[in-house]
Amino acid sequence: MPFAVYVLGLAVFAQGTSEFMLSGLLSGLADDLHVPLGAAGLLTSAFAAGMVAGAPLAAPACRTWPRRRALLFFLGVFVAAHVVGALTPGYGVLLATRVVAALADAGFWAVALVTARDLAGPHQRERATAVVVGGVTVACVVGVPAGAALGELWGWRSAFWAVALVCVPAALALPAAVPGGRPEDVARTGARSELRALARPRLLLTLLVMALVQGATFCTFSYLEPLVTRVTGFGADRVPLVLALFGAGAFAGVTLAGRLADARPHAVTGAGMAALAAGWAALALTAGHPAAALALVLLQGGLAFGTGTTLINRVFHLAPDAPTAAGSFATAAFNVGAAAGPWLGGLALGAGLGFRAPVWVSALLMCAALALTGALSASSRSSRSVRPPGATGRPVPEAEAGRRAAGPTE
Repeated sequence: MPFAVYVLGLAVFAQGTSEFMLSGLLSGLADDLHVPLGAAGLLTSAFAAGMVAGAPLAAPACRTWPRRRALLFFLGVFVAAHVVGALTPGYGVLLATRVVAALADAGFWAVALVTARDLAGPHQRERATAVVVGGVTVACVVGVPAGAALGELWGWRSAFWAVALVCVPAALALPAAVPGGRPEDVARTGARSELRALARPRLLLTLLVMALVQGATFCTFSYLEPLVTRVTGFGADRVPLVLALFGAGAFAGVTLAGRLADARPHAVTGAGMAALAAGWAALALTAGHPAAALALVLLQGGLAFGTGTTLINRVFHLAPDAPTAAGSFATAAFNVGAAAGPWLGGLALGAGLGFRAPVWVSALLMCAALALTGALSASSRSSRSVRPPGATGRPVPEAEAGRRAAGPTE
């Protein structure tokens, strides 16, 4: 695997830490800036909104740049936003820096995915995607708890400084690791051509499936704390361990999926989604039993991120002529789910349905994803088989029909 892929994974680790670390910093941040806790929580929502909007806007805007330049630009903006955020005394400026950081994060993600796949070559593209996405899983295991610990020791600003500092090694390594020339796909396709490629129904359905899978993942992940303390019976001191267990499973799932998906991507996706639906339902039913809950948290973390990684690869396969746009919209779909899942879980909790309700919402979201996948598979089978004019027998595969129409070859 090229060294550049791991450099990109390091940068994504820092950015993933920033995205999720505020969950452990809100109280101290709200006290320091003299704002309500709800206003501090909006900083997380602002980042999610920036990620969703930034992916389809930022990456195409820089598509004609050499990818090394684009990556350094987005990473530089991200670091600058965290430095300003760490120094600002006002809530308004901090809120603005979260939006700017999210826009830069989204642009970096989109370019990093396509860059990693290109550098890895045709036989290791799925593994390269897994390494980049793995940066997020390591952030869940290491970065987020470390950010919370720093906030407890030296205040929330120290976590912002730490994220900026972790980006520095990646920024120093990128110029040597990533080639500086323009990518070939830019010369072959224009921005409008890439956007037209994204209008394909199968691709749009895949993006929707990805959003549903991520929505299911983050719906339960966001409310693991009340689930394991109010239902499973763990003390508050065990919550970081449970979250780390989910992250460890996610890292293992991404790593394994990166290897298996090279050979059998459809099997990995189908089996993973079915297992996720069953697993969320099982967790909802057995959350009161500590051993079962811990085992399922580990398993679901692996299945969720392993399946999500395979779906990202599927988006690239469905849009080979629009890699930059595919990366940006895959990033947007990922973050639509990350924003919508916790919102839906909060609605279920607010309706008084109990602390298991978000897990049931996750199971329902996975059922919807499975239904869409079934429709997608049926559409794929239909598009691969055509009936030539005048034929009365079984459908003829599209390639064979084309050969018949062209006549015999010498």
